[in-house]
Amino acid sequence: MNLARDERIFLMILIGNLIVALIYLLVGVLFIVPAHSAAQDDETEILYDNRRTYLLRFLVMLMCPVIGAAFFFMGHLFYLVVFWREVDLADVIFSKERVKTHLKADEERERDIVPLEEAILVNEKRDLRMVMMNVIKEDFSNCLASITLALDSEDSEASHYAAAVLSDELNKFRIYVQRLWRQIEEEDAGQTECEEMLLDYMDSILKQHIFSSHEQRKFVQILTGAAESLYGKGTDKFTVKRYEEVCLRALEIKDYESCAKWCARMAEQFPDELPTYTCKLKLYFARQDKAAFFEALEALKKSNVVIDNETLELVRIFG
Repeated sequence: MNLARDERIFLMILIGNLIVALIYLLVGVLFIVPAHSAAQDDETEILYDNRRTYLLRFLVMLMCPVIGAAFFFMGHLFYLVVFWREVDLADVIFSKERVKTHLKADEERERDIVPLEEAILVNEKRDLRMVMMNVIKEDFSNCLASITLALDSEDSEASHYAAAVLSDELNKFRIYVQRLWRQIEEEDAGQTECEEMLLDYMDSILKQHIFSSHEQRKFVQILTGAAESLYGKGTDKFTVKRYEEVCLRALEIKDYESCAKWCARMAEQFPDELPTYTCKLKLYFARQDKAAFFEALEALKKSNVVIDNETLELVRIFG
């Protein structure tokens, strides 16, 4: 008798649990989810409390009678009690400038590092491979010229590392230059961002002389073309450094006419800067124009320009 009554009570609990689970599923799918979707501005699917969520909760309630429903109910009740209002973050300030990250030095790695040139010179395979792997992990865009030295290494693994790094980096350079050049051709007359980005980026790679002479000349012509476009839109974006970069890259491919033109423009805009004199001296020396060279050197000596050690040594030798 008691057994039959317990079975009836258990069956009634299962039926009641099923009814509650079905009501929960239908209300959520037919009313709550559409209401949340309508409240959103866009048509993207809501990430929380969507139809899939209600279906999974329904299955949990069926497999865990009473306990499943009680768990979800208590969880929702806890949410209402603890998070009943939104947190006011008006007085909270997030400043990246105040965050200082101090990384512990990798003493084992730093102790074994040698310059790439020395590793190649000594021809120690262990050192060369370790240096190549460390270079690959870091920003190696400014040391491509050193990586090219490893191409002739007797160690096939090190030369493979160098070839893979150079091939990938140079392909990125070619694609990025072509994309920026197309943007320069399509941009408005007042826009100069692409020219500035192209000048700075190309010079950082071209000054390492990692391309063949033919390809180097081709990219320098693109560089001077971008400089010409920027100059035509206004000289206010031209700095002494950019003038010097264009002059030196043109001088390296022996385009003396282009170099002389940019030297004259730099002298017109920045007459009292050291690169204005040094670029002229390098140009006249390359052309073997002695009269112009000594004339520029004499003008530098009489000027009030502060010279560096390299130029001071030049003045001592030829002065």
